Amino acid sequence: MKFPKVHSLEEIASLLNCEFIGNKDFEVLGMNEIHVVESGDIVFVDHPKYYDKALQSAATIVLINKKVDCPEGKALLISDDPFRDFNMLTKHFKPFQFANVAISSSAQIGEGTVIQPNSFIGNHVTIGKNCLIHSNVSIYDHTIIGDNVIIHAGTILGADAFYYKKRPDGFDQLISGGRVVIEDNVGIGALCTIDKGVTGDTTIGEGTKLDNQVHVGHDTIIGKKCLIASQTGIAGCVIIEDEVTLWGQVGTTSGITIGSKAVVMGQTGVTKSVEGGKSYFGTPIEESREKLKQLANIKKIPEILNKLK
Repeated sequence: MKFPKVHSLEEIASLLNCEFIGNKDFEVLGMNEIHVVESGDIVFVDHPKYYDKALQSAATIVLINKKVDCPEGKALLISDDPFRDFNMLTKHFKPFQFANVAISSSAQIGEGTVIQPNSFIGNHVTIGKNCLIHSNVSIYDHTIIGDNVIIHAGTILGADAFYYKKRPDGFDQLISGGRVVIEDNVGIGALCTIDKGVTGDTTIGEGTKLDNQVHVGHDTIIGKKCLIASQTGIAGCVIIEDEVTLWGQVGTTSGITIGSKAVVMGQTGVTKSVEGGKSYFGTPIEESREKLKQLANIKKIPEILNKLK
């Protein structure tokens, strides 16, 4: 997430009421999670296990809960609670804006697009040409939709990421300030839920088709011309490359990559990254031919045991 204008390190430290290490005029351009950070971004870290990863990332400003040696060319913001202060920055630079109409006056809707009754189009949403938005669809703020997109009834685009920090008194939510981006010619079935990124974009690539009741987690990137069948659940920060097929009730763990033209058969649990161009099945996931051989051999166990008697 980029800020509307460049801020100095001193300005950000003043906003958070925290100490900083580095030139007070050090430029701060935005804030992002570690998997999408760029030069000029703030990244937060609050566990020693991840200090090195954050300090060595592309981010040039690290919001951290311990004084450490500052890498050359970077700056530090020292906070007693980086998670809280990262949320504070999101609230400041992308505050929640309530709506009082079904279709926001700030929404941009392309020529030939049809929006059926009882749908909600939030603030600063962009919808392209010749789209069809069926009834009871909710499109949250800042969502971007391309041309020739069809979205069926009951689907929700832009809900918050499922991202929490455990506290002594319960769970503290990491506030989502990202977007959902739907490219041209995408089809989205009924009752789908696509969460926005925490700071970046959750993206559905051109020509991809989602069946009914598909869930896509925050910051996931789905490539072009993919097919995703009903009741599939895709976790956050997943990369699904072009022309992948996920059949019904597939579930994935977070932070993995599914390679181009992979086919994942129904009810598979994608527990790790897998190469493209192959067919997979089972939990834990394996190439389908190997998994089916294993299942066939399991059926032979009673026969083998009887021979041993």
